[in-house]
Amino acid sequence: MCGDNMKNRSELREIAMKVLYQVYIFQDSNQDYDVKSLIKEQLEIENDFVNELVNNTLEKQKEISRVANKYLVDWNINRLSKVDKAILSIGIYELMYTETPSVVAINEAVELSKKYSDDKVTKMLNATLDKIYHSEDIDE
Repeated sequence: MCGDNMKNRSELREIAMKVLYQVYIFQDSNQDYDVKSLIKEQLEIENDFVNELVNNTLEKQKEISRVANKYLVDWNINRLSKVDKAILSIGIYELMYTETPSVVAINEAVELSKKYSDDKVTKMLNATLDKIYHSEDIDE
């Protein structure tokens, strides 16, 4: 078993997804939460990548949701399961606001979805992220 500082980016994205999942549950039930504590429960050693992914995704959630809803077909981001919302939000955040190569951002979201969702959802997330990647919403 390797330490937290040895986790790869995929594992760190998964941790960020789990934290966002918890945040969405707290938000829906109007409960107070502390993002830092939620991250700490998942990671013993502080990690800048996870902190950035979680905090910035939450900070930009309104815009991320707007873009998601523009490209989701017959869906709304808030109708997705909390896990799928977290995966899609991270994917969109990485596509729109980071230097992560688009193909990596999409592939990472798809891999997380394969692990936590069903095939139909994985295809839908992949198609949505692909549309966003090819849209005018991305300044590349």
